[in-house]
Amino acid sequence: MLRKLMLACTWLWLLMPGARAEEVHVAVAANFTQPFKQIAAAFEQATGHKVVAAFGSTGQFYAQINNGAPFEILLAADADTPALLEKQNTAVAGSRFTYACGKLVLWSAKSGVVDAQGEILKKGAFEHLSLANPKLAPYGLAGVQTMQKLGLEETLRPKIVQAENINQAYQFIASGNALLGFVALSQVVRNGQIADGSAWIVPAELYAPILQDAVLLEKGRAHPAALALMTYLKSAPARQVIRAYGYALDR
Repeated sequence: MLRKLMLACTWLWLLMPGARAEEVHVAVAANFTQPFKQIAAAFEQATGHKVVAAFGSTGQFYAQINNGAPFEILLAADADTPALLEKQNTAVAGSRFTYACGKLVLWSAKSGVVDAQGEILKKGAFEHLSLANPKLAPYGLAGVQTMQKLGLEETLRPKIVQAENINQAYQFIASGNALLGFVALSQVVRNGQIADGSAWIVPAELYAPILQDAVLLEKGRAHPAALALMTYLKSAPARQVIRAYGYALDR
């Protein structure tokens, strides 16, 4: 009850006309690009704060944060990186939470290419398979885990076109440089449906859960806009957007 009262008071303060508008710098996992843009726009309208976002791989953001990058919030594509930043005292202890549970999809920009069971992977009737760097991008790692579970990693390795992050992996497919590849469901779904092309939503048992955690970085500890955005990410409007892009909100 007390927690709900505190949240309500926070929102009342945020929406007061006299509340000072601030700028918040956010590092956002590439797979969350489109939903975050929508969430950020609604947040700005509701609070008057301005969001400055950078989109990329979680691994690259981790290195940048440790090198002093001016981010106040990290929206990671995994749970391990925010936990590690907390352990290193680079993030505020106790601030992290899971904002989305990601889903992996095998996608082609062309209709009729990817079948509903993903059998095309076994047939191998393609030259290139797009995959984000598994050392930096959790969705790339999930793709590798899927191939391993299917016993296809060795067979498919020569066909892999490695991207820096999940957005680049998507671009390789969308541009035709790769016929198909592993991307985030959020990149290809709109209103619960695959927007175009053909896809196989990879069964969850084929890869480790992709729990995506948000964490408040030390630079944002006392920053009004950063604190407000962390609260807004848990709000009903934000959660509605997250669901619309194919994410789950629970493990």
